[in-house]
Amino acid sequence: MKATPLSNCERRFLLRAVQERKRLDGRECYDYRNIRVSFGAERGCCIVELGRTRVLAQVSCELVSPKPNRPTEGVLFFNLELSPMAAPGLEPGRQSELLVSLNRLLERCLRDSKCIDTESLCVVAGEKVWQIRLDMHLLNHDGNITDAASIAGIVALCHFRRPDVSVQGEEVTVYTPEERDPVPLSIHHMPICVSFAFFHQGTYLLVDPSEREERVMDGLLVIAMNKHREICTIQSSGVVMLVQDQILRCSKITAVKVAEITELIQKALENDHKARKEGGKFGFAESIPNQRITAFKMESAAVDTNNVEEQAGEIIAKADPPSEVFANPILHTPGTAQIGEGIENSWGDLEESEKEEAVEEEGESEAAAFECQKTETEDTSMVKETKKDEPILLSDSEEEEVVILEPEEVPRKTR
Repeated sequence: MKATPLSNCERRFLLRAVQERKRLDGRECYDYRNIRVSFGAERGCCIVELGRTRVLAQVSCELVSPKPNRPTEGVLFFNLELSPMAAPGLEPGRQSELLVSLNRLLERCLRDSKCIDTESLCVVAGEKVWQIRLDMHLLNHDGNITDAASIAGIVALCHFRRPDVSVQGEEVTVYTPEERDPVPLSIHHMPICVSFAFFHQGTYLLVDPSEREERVMDGLLVIAMNKHREICTIQSSGVVMLVQDQILRCSKITAVKVAEITELIQKALENDHKARKEGGKFGFAESIPNQRITAFKMESAAVDTNNVEEQAGEIIAKADPPSEVFANPILHTPGTAQIGEGIENSWGDLEESEKEEAVEEEGESEAAAFECQKTETEDTSMVKETKKDEPILLSDSEEEEVVILEPEEVPRKTR
Protein backbone atom coordinates (compact mmCIF):
# COMPACT_ATOMS: atom_id res chain seq x y z
CA MET A 1 0.00 0.00 0.00
CA LYS A 2 1.44 3.33 -1.04
CA ALA A 3 1.50 6.34 1.23
CA THR A 4 -1.16 8.99 0.71
CA PRO A 5 0.41 11.81 -1.33
CA LEU A 6 0.23 15.40 -0.19
CA SER A 7 -2.10 17.67 -2.08
CA ASN A 8 -0.87 20.91 -3.64
CA CYS A 9 -2.75 22.92 -1.01
CA GLU A 10 -1.01 21.08 1.84
CA ARG A 11 2.37 21.46 0.17
CA ARG A 12 1.94 25.21 -0.33
CA PHE A 13 0.65 25.58 3.23
CA LEU A 14 3.69 23.80 4.73
CA LEU A 15 6.17 25.78 2.64
CA ARG A 16 4.43 29.03 3.51
CA ALA A 17 4.59 28.13 7.23
CA VAL A 18 8.32 27.43 6.93
CA GLN A 19 8.86 30.83 5.30
CA GLU A 20 7.04 32.49 8.22
CA ARG A 21 9.20 30.56 10.75
CA LYS A 22 6.22 28.54 11.97
CA ARG A 23 5.67 24.81 12.39
CA LEU A 24 2.48 22.79 12.61
CA ASP A 25 3.21 21.48 16.13
CA GLY A 26 4.10 24.91 17.52
CA ARG A 27 7.86 24.35 17.79
CA GLU A 28 10.55 26.82 16.87
CA CYS A 29 12.94 26.12 14.01
CA TYR A 30 15.69 24.68 16.26
CA ASP A 31 13.45 22.87 18.78
CA TYR A 32 13.44 19.11 19.29
CA ARG A 33 10.33 17.13 20.09
CA ASN A 34 9.95 15.57 23.54
CA ILE A 35 12.15 12.50 24.04
CA ARG A 36 10.99 9.72 26.32
CA VAL A 37 13.00 6.60 27.20
CA SER A 38 11.40 3.54 28.83
CA PHE A 39 13.10 0.23 29.58
CA GLY A 40 11.83 -3.33 29.48
CA ALA A 41 11.99 -5.97 32.18
CA GLU A 42 15.11 -7.51 30.60
CA ARG A 43 18.44 -5.83 30.15
CA GLY A 44 19.06 -4.34 26.71
CA CYS A 45 15.41 -3.67 25.83
CA CYS A 46 14.08 -0.12 25.50
CA ILE A 47 11.54 2.03 23.67
CA VAL A 48 12.44 5.56 22.61
CA GLU A 49 9.70 8.03 21.74
CA LEU A 50 10.62 11.11 19.72
CA GLY A 51 7.32 12.90 19.61
CA ARG A 52 5.05 10.28 18.07
CA THR A 53 7.90 8.38 16.41
CA ARG A 54 8.56 5.21 18.42
CA VAL A 55 11.44 2.76 18.04
CA LEU A 56 11.91 -0.50 19.95
CA ALA A 57 15.51 -1.73 20.42
CA GLN A 58 16.63 -5.13 21.72
CA VAL A 59 20.22 -6.31 22.26
CA SER A 60 21.25 -9.98 22.39
CA CYS A 61 24.57 -11.83 22.43
CA GLU A 62 26.05 -15.23 21.68
CA LEU A 63 29.47 -16.89 21.43
CA VAL A 64 30.70 -17.28 17.84
CA SER A 65 33.96 -17.74 15.97
CA PRO A 66 35.74 -14.47 15.13
CA LYS A 67 36.47 -13.18 11.66
CA PRO A 68 39.76 -14.48 10.19
CA ASN A 69 41.19 -10.98 9.69
CA ARG A 70 40.19 -9.86 13.22
CA PRO A 71 40.77 -12.83 15.55
CA THR A 72 40.83 -10.76 18.76
CA GLU A 73 37.75 -8.59 18.17
CA GLY A 74 34.09 -9.28 18.76
CA VAL A 75 31.37 -9.03 16.15
CA LEU A 76 28.76 -6.25 16.00
CA PHE A 77 25.56 -6.65 14.01
CA PHE A 78 22.92 -3.94 13.55
CA ASN A 79 19.51 -4.33 11.94
CA LEU A 80 16.60 -1.91 11.55
CA GLU A 81 13.18 -3.12 10.37
CA LEU A 82 10.37 -1.01 8.95
CA SER A 83 6.91 -2.60 9.02
CA PRO A 84 3.49 -1.46 7.77
CA MET A 85 2.45 -1.22 11.42
CA ALA A 86 4.44 2.02 11.63
CA ALA A 87 3.15 3.56 8.39
CA PRO A 88 0.99 2.22 5.54
CA GLY A 89 3.58 3.25 2.96
CA LEU A 90 6.20 0.84 4.33
CA GLU A 91 6.22 -2.61 2.71
CA PRO A 92 7.25 -5.75 4.64
CA GLY A 93 10.04 -8.06 3.50
CA ARG A 94 11.43 -5.62 0.99
CA GLN A 95 14.73 -3.74 1.18
CA SER A 96 13.68 -0.24 0.18
CA GLU A 97 16.15 2.55 -0.48
CA LEU A 98 15.14 4.24 2.77
CA LEU A 99 15.82 1.09 4.80
CA VAL A 100 19.21 0.46 3.16
CA SER A 101 20.35 4.06 3.72
CA LEU A 102 19.20 4.00 7.36
CA ASN A 103 21.03 0.73 8.10
CA ARG A 104 24.25 2.00 6.52
CA LEU A 105 24.05 5.27 8.42
CA LEU A 106 23.49 3.49 11.75
CA GLU A 107 26.41 1.14 11.07
CA ARG A 108 28.71 4.09 10.40
CA CYS A 109 27.41 5.86 13.49
CA LEU A 110 27.77 2.93 15.92
CA ARG A 111 30.41 0.60 14.45
CA ASP A 112 32.77 2.85 12.51
CA SER A 113 32.88 5.44 15.29
CA LYS A 114 34.46 2.81 17.60
CA CYS A 115 32.04 3.65 20.38
CA ILE A 116 32.15 0.00 21.58
CA ASP A 117 35.40 -1.68 22.57
CA THR A 118 35.28 -4.80 20.40
CA GLU A 119 38.51 -6.22 21.87
CA SER A 120 36.81 -6.54 25.26
CA LEU A 121 34.38 -8.97 23.60
CA CYS A 122 37.14 -11.53 22.91
CA VAL A 123 37.02 -14.71 25.05
CA VAL A 124 39.63 -16.95 23.36
CA ALA A 125 41.67 -15.33 20.58
CA GLY A 126 40.87 -16.91 17.23
CA GLU A 127 38.26 -19.28 18.69
CA LYS A 128 35.50 -17.64 20.75
CA VAL A 129 34.26 -14.07 20.78
CA TRP A 130 30.98 -12.39 21.69
CA GLN A 131 28.63 -11.36 18.90
CA ILE A 132 26.48 -8.39 19.92
CA ARG A 133 23.28 -8.10 17.88
CA LEU A 134 21.17 -4.94 17.96
CA ASP A 135 17.66 -5.26 16.48
CA MET A 136 15.52 -2.16 16.09
CA HIS A 137 11.86 -2.07 15.06
CA LEU A 138 9.98 1.04 14.01
CA LEU A 139 6.65 1.01 15.85
CA ASN A 140 5.25 4.34 14.66
CA HIS A 141 6.52 6.68 11.96
CA ASP A 142 6.04 10.42 12.41
CA GLY A 143 9.28 11.63 10.90
CA ASN A 144 13.01 11.61 11.73
CA ILE A 145 13.55 7.86 12.02
CA THR A 146 17.34 8.35 12.01
CA ASP A 147 17.55 10.28 15.27
CA ALA A 148 15.07 8.03 17.09
CA ALA A 149 16.87 4.86 15.95
CA SER A 150 20.32 6.17 16.91
CA ILE A 151 19.11 7.13 20.39
CA ALA A 152 17.35 3.79 20.87
CA GLY A 153 20.43 1.86 19.70
CA ILE A 154 22.94 3.56 21.99
CA VAL A 155 20.52 3.42 24.97
CA ALA A 156 19.95 -0.31 24.48
CA LEU A 157 23.70 -0.96 24.22
CA CYS A 158 24.37 1.00 27.43
CA HIS A 159 21.57 -0.83 29.22
CA PHE A 160 22.64 -4.31 28.09
CA ARG A 161 24.58 -6.77 30.27
CA ARG A 162 26.33 -9.84 28.86
CA PRO A 163 26.94 -13.04 30.88
CA ASP A 164 30.25 -13.41 32.69
CA VAL A 165 32.73 -15.95 31.29
CA SER A 166 35.74 -17.80 32.69
CA VAL A 167 38.38 -19.77 30.75
CA GLN A 168 40.27 -22.70 32.25
CA GLY A 169 42.58 -24.26 29.70
CA GLU A 170 40.42 -24.99 26.70
CA GLU A 171 37.15 -25.04 28.66
CA VAL A 172 34.92 -21.96 28.46
CA THR A 173 32.30 -21.54 31.19
CA VAL A 174 29.37 -19.15 30.78
CA TYR A 175 27.74 -18.19 34.09
CA THR A 176 24.06 -17.43 34.61
CA PRO A 177 22.97 -14.16 36.21
CA GLU A 178 22.27 -16.05 39.45
CA GLU A 179 25.82 -17.37 39.63
CA ARG A 180 27.66 -14.18 38.66
CA ASP A 181 26.55 -10.64 37.92
CA PRO A 182 26.38 -9.87 34.18
CA VAL A 183 29.02 -7.58 32.72
CA PRO A 184 28.17 -4.29 30.93
CA LEU A 185 29.63 -3.48 27.54
CA SER A 186 32.69 -1.25 27.33
CA ILE A 187 31.34 1.92 25.67
CA HIS A 188 33.74 4.80 25.08
CA HIS A 189 31.25 7.47 23.97
CA MET A 190 27.65 7.95 22.81
CA PRO A 191 27.26 9.00 19.17
CA ILE A 192 23.85 10.57 18.50
CA CYS A 193 22.43 11.66 15.16
CA VAL A 194 20.80 15.06 14.64
CA SER A 195 18.85 15.70 11.42
CA PHE A 196 18.39 19.03 9.63
CA ALA A 197 15.83 19.66 6.88
CA PHE A 198 16.46 22.38 4.27
CA PHE A 199 13.80 24.23 2.29
CA HIS A 200 13.90 26.64 -0.67
CA GLN A 201 17.39 25.60 -1.76
CA GLY A 202 18.90 25.85 1.72
CA THR A 203 17.38 29.21 2.65
CA TYR A 204 15.37 27.84 5.59
CA LEU A 205 16.47 25.24 8.15
CA LEU A 206 14.47 23.05 10.53
CA VAL A 207 15.74 20.69 13.25
CA ASP A 208 14.03 17.32 13.83
CA PRO A 209 11.61 17.41 10.87
CA SER A 210 8.23 15.73 11.16
CA GLU A 211 6.79 13.31 8.61
CA ARG A 212 4.94 16.01 6.65
CA GLU A 213 7.93 18.32 6.69
CA GLU A 214 10.10 15.54 5.29
CA ARG A 215 7.78 15.23 2.30
CA VAL A 216 8.24 18.86 1.20
CA MET A 217 11.92 19.37 2.12
CA ASP A 218 14.60 19.86 -0.55
CA GLY A 219 17.49 18.22 1.31
CA LEU A 220 18.50 16.49 4.53
CA LEU A 221 21.71 16.75 6.53
CA VAL A 222 22.48 14.22 9.30
CA ILE A 223 25.38 14.80 11.70
CA ALA A 224 26.39 12.17 14.29
CA MET A 225 28.35 13.61 17.21
CA ASN A 226 29.18 12.79 20.83
CA LYS A 227 29.23 15.09 23.83
CA HIS A 228 32.97 15.71 23.32
CA ARG A 229 32.10 17.58 20.08
CA GLU A 230 33.64 14.86 17.94
CA ILE A 231 31.87 14.30 14.63
CA CYS A 232 31.37 10.56 14.10
CA THR A 233 29.69 10.68 10.68
CA ILE A 234 27.98 13.15 8.39
CA GLN A 235 25.60 12.51 5.51
CA SER A 236 23.84 14.83 3.08
CA SER A 237 20.99 13.82 0.76
CA GLY A 238 18.59 15.60 -1.54
CA VAL A 239 18.96 18.19 -4.29
CA VAL A 240 20.29 21.07 -2.22
CA MET A 241 23.84 22.43 -2.29
CA LEU A 242 25.20 23.43 1.12
CA VAL A 243 27.97 25.92 1.77
CA GLN A 244 30.58 25.83 4.51
CA ASP A 245 28.82 28.33 6.79
CA GLN A 246 25.62 26.27 6.80
CA ILE A 247 27.44 23.08 7.80
CA LEU A 248 29.35 24.89 10.57
CA ARG A 249 26.13 26.36 11.91
CA CYS A 250 24.50 22.90 11.88
CA SER A 251 27.50 21.41 13.72
CA LYS A 252 27.19 24.01 16.49
CA ILE A 253 23.49 23.26 16.88
CA THR A 254 24.30 19.53 16.92
CA ALA A 255 26.79 19.98 19.78
CA VAL A 256 24.11 21.64 21.93
CA LYS A 257 21.43 19.07 21.15
CA VAL A 258 23.77 16.09 21.69
CA ALA A 259 24.80 17.40 25.12
CA GLU A 260 21.15 17.68 26.16
CA ILE A 261 20.20 14.24 24.83
CA THR A 262 23.24 12.58 26.43
CA GLU A 263 22.34 14.04 29.81
CA LEU A 264 18.77 12.79 29.42
CA ILE A 265 19.99 9.27 28.54
CA GLN A 266 22.33 9.14 31.54
CA LYS A 267 19.55 10.22 33.90
CA ALA A 268 17.21 7.57 32.48
CA LEU A 269 19.87 4.86 32.92
CA GLU A 270 20.59 5.98 36.49
CA ASN A 271 16.89 5.98 37.43
CA ASP A 272 16.40 2.50 36.00
CA HIS A 273 19.49 1.16 37.77
CA LYS A 274 18.30 2.68 41.05
CA ALA A 275 14.81 1.21 40.67
CA ARG A 276 16.18 -2.28 39.92
CA LYS A 277 18.54 -2.09 42.88
CA GLU A 278 15.84 -1.01 45.33
CA GLY A 279 13.35 -3.55 43.98
CA GLY A 280 10.81 -0.93 42.96
CA LYS A 281 8.71 -0.71 39.84
CA PHE A 282 10.82 -0.70 36.70
CA GLY A 283 10.52 -1.60 33.06
CA PHE A 284 7.52 -0.76 30.91
CA ALA A 285 5.24 -0.96 33.97
CA GLU A 286 6.97 2.14 35.35
CA SER A 287 5.89 4.18 32.33
CA ILE A 288 2.16 3.53 32.88
CA PRO A 289 0.53 6.71 34.26
CA ASN A 290 -1.76 6.44 37.25
CA GLN A 291 -4.44 8.93 36.26
CA ARG A 292 -5.88 7.04 33.30
CA ILE A 293 -8.78 4.67 32.90
CA THR A 294 -6.37 1.86 31.97
CA ALA A 295 -4.20 2.34 35.06
CA PHE A 296 -3.85 -0.31 37.72
CA LYS A 297 -4.68 1.96 40.64
CA MET A 298 -5.80 5.45 41.61
CA GLU A 299 -4.40 7.63 44.33
CA SER A 300 -6.47 7.78 47.50
CA ALA A 301 -8.73 10.83 47.86
CA ALA A 302 -9.88 12.35 51.15
CA VAL A 303 -13.65 12.26 51.83
CA ASP A 304 -15.29 14.81 54.16
CA THR A 305 -17.90 13.08 56.37
CA ASN A 306 -18.87 16.14 58.45
CA ASN A 307 -22.52 17.32 58.39
CA VAL A 308 -23.57 14.31 56.37
CA GLU A 309 -27.01 14.08 58.01
CA GLU A 310 -27.79 17.76 57.39
CA GLN A 311 -26.76 17.50 53.76
CA ALA A 312 -28.83 14.34 53.32
CA GLY A 313 -31.88 16.07 54.84
CA GLU A 314 -31.51 19.04 52.51
CA ILE A 315 -31.23 16.74 49.50
CA ILE A 316 -34.35 14.80 50.54
CA ALA A 317 -36.28 18.03 51.13
CA LYS A 318 -35.39 19.39 47.68
CA ALA A 319 -36.12 16.09 45.95
CA ASP A 320 -39.41 15.45 44.14
CA PRO A 321 -42.04 13.38 45.97
CA PRO A 322 -42.02 9.67 45.18
CA SER A 323 -44.29 8.34 42.50
CA GLU A 324 -47.40 6.26 43.20
CA VAL A 325 -46.57 2.93 44.80
CA PHE A 326 -48.48 -0.18 43.76
CA ALA A 327 -48.81 -2.48 46.75
CA ASN A 328 -50.55 -5.30 44.88
CA PRO A 329 -49.15 -7.09 41.85
CA ILE A 330 -50.58 -6.01 38.52
CA LEU A 331 -51.50 -8.80 36.13
CA HIS A 332 -51.07 -7.48 32.61
CA THR A 333 -51.52 -10.84 30.92
CA PRO A 334 -52.02 -14.38 32.22
CA GLY A 335 -48.78 -15.82 33.52
CA THR A 336 -47.07 -12.50 34.27
CA ALA A 337 -46.89 -10.52 37.45
CA GLN A 338 -45.00 -7.75 39.18
CA ILE A 339 -41.37 -8.29 40.22
CA GLY A 340 -40.03 -6.29 43.13
CA GLU A 341 -41.79 -4.32 45.80
CA GLY A 342 -43.63 -1.15 44.96
CA ILE A 343 -42.32 -1.04 41.40
CA GLU A 344 -44.52 -1.60 38.40
CA ASN A 345 -43.11 -4.16 36.00
CA SER A 346 -43.36 -3.54 32.29
CA TRP A 347 -42.61 -7.10 31.22
CA GLY A 348 -46.28 -7.80 30.73
CA ASP A 349 -46.81 -4.84 28.38
CA LEU A 350 -47.58 -6.23 24.97
CA GLU A 351 -46.65 -4.64 21.72
CA GLU A 352 -49.22 -4.04 18.99
CA SER A 353 -48.18 -7.12 17.02
CA GLU A 354 -48.36 -9.28 20.13
CA LYS A 355 -51.80 -7.87 20.97
CA GLU A 356 -53.06 -8.73 17.50
CA GLU A 357 -51.70 -12.26 17.87
CA ALA A 358 -53.37 -12.61 21.27
CA VAL A 359 -56.72 -11.45 19.82
CA GLU A 360 -56.42 -13.95 16.95
CA GLU A 361 -55.56 -16.75 19.37
CA GLU A 362 -58.61 -15.90 21.51
CA GLY A 363 -60.83 -15.96 18.39
CA GLU A 364 -59.43 -19.30 17.32
CA SER A 365 -59.90 -20.79 20.81
CA GLU A 366 -63.53 -19.59 20.89
CA ALA A 367 -64.18 -21.10 17.45
CA ALA A 368 -62.64 -24.41 18.51
CA ALA A 369 -64.75 -24.48 21.71
CA PHE A 370 -67.90 -23.80 19.67
CA GLU A 371 -67.09 -26.66 17.29
CA CYS A 372 -66.44 -29.02 20.23
CA GLN A 373 -69.83 -28.15 21.75
CA LYS A 374 -71.49 -28.70 18.39
CA THR A 375 -69.93 -32.17 17.95
CA GLU A 376 -70.95 -33.11 21.52
CA THR A 377 -74.57 -32.16 20.88
CA GLU A 378 -74.58 -34.14 17.65
CA ASP A 379 -73.20 -37.21 19.45
CA THR A 380 -75.84 -37.00 22.18
CA SER A 381 -78.62 -36.68 19.61
CA MET A 382 -77.35 -39.76 17.75
CA VAL A 383 -77.26 -41.73 20.98
CA LYS A 384 -80.86 -40.76 21.76
CA GLU A 385 -82.00 -41.89 18.31
CA THR A 386 -80.31 -45.28 18.72
CA LYS A 387 -82.01 -45.75 22.10
CA LYS A 388 -85.41 -45.26 20.55
CA ASP A 389 -85.09 -47.40 17.42
CA GLU A 390 -82.60 -50.19 18.03
CA PRO A 391 -81.99 -52.44 21.02
CA ILE A 392 -78.74 -52.15 22.89
CA LEU A 393 -76.39 -55.17 22.48
CA LEU A 394 -74.02 -56.14 25.20
CA SER A 395 -70.58 -57.45 24.36
CA ASP A 396 -69.66 -61.11 24.98
CA SER A 397 -66.31 -60.23 26.48
CA GLU A 398 -65.75 -61.65 29.93
CA GLU A 399 -64.10 -59.75 32.65
CA GLU A 400 -60.52 -60.74 33.20
CA GLU A 401 -59.62 -62.17 36.53
CA VAL A 402 -57.27 -60.01 38.50
CA VAL A 403 -54.74 -61.93 40.55
CA ILE A 404 -52.76 -60.08 43.23
CA LEU A 405 -49.42 -61.66 43.99
CA GLU A 406 -48.18 -61.25 47.51
CA PRO A 407 -44.81 -62.43 48.77
CA GLU A 408 -44.90 -65.49 50.92
CA GLU A 409 -43.84 -65.16 54.48
CA VAL A 410 -40.51 -66.82 55.15
CA PRO A 411 -40.88 -69.16 58.12
CA ARG A 412 -38.76 -68.11 61.05
CA LYS A 413 -36.16 -70.49 62.17
CA THR A 414 -36.43 -71.57 65.73
CA ARG A 415 -33.57 -72.78 67.77
